[in-house]
Amino acid sequence: MKDTKNKKRHMILTLLFLGWCLSYLDRMAMNVGIVEIAKDFNLSPSVMGVVLSSFFAGYALMQLPGGWLADKFGSRKVITIAILTWSLFTVLTGMAWSLMSMIIIRFMFGLGEGGYPAASSKAVADVFPKEERTSAQTIMMSSNSLGGVIAPLIATPLLVWIGWQNLFIAIGLAGVLFAGLFWYYLRPENMQIETFYKEQIQITSFKDVLKISTSWKLAIMWFAVSTVVWGLISWMPPYLVNVRGLDLMSMGMLTSIPALFGALGVIIGGQLIKSLLSGKEKYLSIVSLVIMIVSLSLLLNAPSVTLVIVYQSICMFFHGPVVATVFSLPHKLFPKNVLGSTFGMVNLGGMIGAFLAPMVMGYLIEVFNGLYFSAFMYIIVCAVLGILAAASLNSKGNPISNAPIVTSNDEVI
Repeated sequence: MKDTKNKKRHMILTLLFLGWCLSYLDRMAMNVGIVEIAKDFNLSPSVMGVVLSSFFAGYALMQLPGGWLADKFGSRKVITIAILTWSLFTVLTGMAWSLMSMIIIRFMFGLGEGGYPAASSKAVADVFPKEERTSAQTIMMSSNSLGGVIAPLIATPLLVWIGWQNLFIAIGLAGVLFAGLFWYYLRPENMQIETFYKEQIQITSFKDVLKISTSWKLAIMWFAVSTVVWGLISWMPPYLVNVRGLDLMSMGMLTSIPALFGALGVIIGGQLIKSLLSGKEKYLSIVSLVIMIVSLSLLLNAPSVTLVIVYQSICMFFHGPVVATVFSLPHKLFPKNVLGSTFGMVNLGGMIGAFLAPMVMGYLIEVFNGLYFSAFMYIIVCAVLGILAAASLNSKGNPISNAPIVTSNDEVI
């Protein structure tokens, strides 16, 4: 019986992991294809930034509602609807006929995908006992960086072979298949598989989550890291092509290397938090953010493409422990019944950073006549903000101390 339950858990975790990879592939297709899209629509750097940011505008707006919906209606419905919605608008991206249609479609795509992050974290809490959630969440979140490895390797050849329009249509159709798999496997009998496990759950509301400083600090840390990551993801492809002189295929292959180091950083960071550095997450995050800033500074002045990729890989590796901290601490510090709302709020901070980064960087690059220095300084300043938030973080104890507690049998204690 126990082996059967473990198999179901692992199957669900695998699906959640693949769902994140799919969402990342859909996002990265735009970042890889933006060079060709800019040529077809005659876009300036600042307008390219608006196109890239339009997704994150919708994505950010959906974080709080998505978390609340996951808490209220369950992760199965929210995940399935989210995948169907973003897949539809991925297909429509390939059919965009003007700049305005592209911006609107990408905004709606962001709204659809915005329900997935909180719902997937809620599913982890539904399936795994509390002591196993840090590992499960870390494995799931490593999919973001691993998706960054896989996405360019898939999207770039397809972009060259079939064009950016057909690329989006193909990826969107694959998403419909994934939605069917999620609906089948995330059935109630598979999600409620830990009947032997009883957990104390505090009675709290979404308003309580908004009042807790830990939520805001984690959101600011995620804002900082997302600004760096999505700033690099959005503008390294044009930088490598336009400034460093690489062709599209070489650019796509090289951008997968830092993403691989990012995935390793998330996994290793999660294991450190689980074992050696439990309770010391703030210090791990501070050190990691400092190293990220140093590597970004070195990247700016790198004399060769090889060193650009090396420094970007170092930056991405050390973003991993911060990601592991941000997405594991809520499982440790917050009650299960508001985890969807908590992750929605935390991810909102990250997506504000991801929304602003491409647009602000594009504006700065245009204002400074194609120079990337000011754009990189923007993401460095945001990383410093993350250090300040991490320094004030308390990763021990329970941030919700006054709420009454119930057990899984609804007995108030």
